[in-house]
Amino acid sequence: MENTEKPAERRKRRARGGTAEAPDGAPRNGPPAGGAIGPLGVADLAGALELSASASWNQNEADWRLMLTLGRGWGIRAPDDSGRERLAASVIALPYGDEFAWVSMVIVLPSFRGRGYASLLLDHALGELAWRGIAAILDATPDGHPIYVEKGFVDTWGFRRYRRAAPAIARASAERSAATVTRAAAIRPLRDDDWPSILAIDRPAFGADREALLRSLAARLPGGAHVAESGGRIAGFVFARDGREASHVGPLLAPDEATAHGLLDAALAALGGPVYLDLTDHHARLLPWLQSRGFAFQRPFTRMVRGLPHAPGDPTRIVLVAGPELG
Repeated sequence: MENTEKPAERRKRRARGGTAEAPDGAPRNGPPAGGAIGPLGVADLAGALELSASASWNQNEADWRLMLTLGRGWGIRAPDDSGRERLAASVIALPYGDEFAWVSMVIVLPSFRGRGYASLLLDHALGELAWRGIAAILDATPDGHPIYVEKGFVDTWGFRRYRRAAPAIARASAERSAATVTRAAAIRPLRDDDWPSILAIDRPAFGADREALLRSLAARLPGGAHVAESGGRIAGFVFARDGREASHVGPLLAPDEATAHGLLDAALAALGGPVYLDLTDHHARLLPWLQSRGFAFQRPFTRMVRGLPHAPGDPTRIVLVAGPELG
């Protein structure tokens, strides 16, 4: 059914708490003690990298540059004990069309914690989105989950992060399974003429057009980008990217387990060193296969929404998400 809801009505429905910005972009909330909320840009990459490293997160400069280019970021700058101004805290809102945006990178430097910076920045980002009638989605860790519930987020579905530290195990296992996998679908490197088919698969699964994101991932790590072809049609795909401490595989979409196996093996064969991936709970049956390739559990995430009745798209089609910072 066609959505006839006017933007003003959508703003009213979705603006459940949080701060907002005036039409001219001026923040409605006052500055926090010791620092003011301001926009982030590529000039802030050094401070942004310090933030994610302080939390032992995997984002590198390319990740931050991508998020700040495709989305909007805000931060709080404040003096440290020596009087030097630091980027003390951050938040990112990465829009996908005009329906929803991914909220992530809510980080505070350890020496600035306890001042309410994270809550202020989160409220600021949610207010910005609510003013524009855009719903908010995020992937919460168990520690952050209660905070997001208080902000009006509700649970939808989940995924779990796994880490591989020994590539030799994965490659040996990949060789053993390659023959059975290729009988299900032909796995090959991404070609430029595959994009229309990839986007036709991805849009209904994810719930929005994320072509800019996927093209960026393919350009960053071409060896990790593969498609599954069956009957002359693209049936699935996988992308990967470099990270601060490990490579990251995802997103991966596949119609069945055998195709998922083949795509994963192809991506992993191109990666050396540690690897992260985020396996959706809908595809937990792949866990024994991942464990046989050296992957071990790290932590769970819950996909939460604010301003939508449920998560967009069809999560049953998604085997690996792109990451909690990207969706």
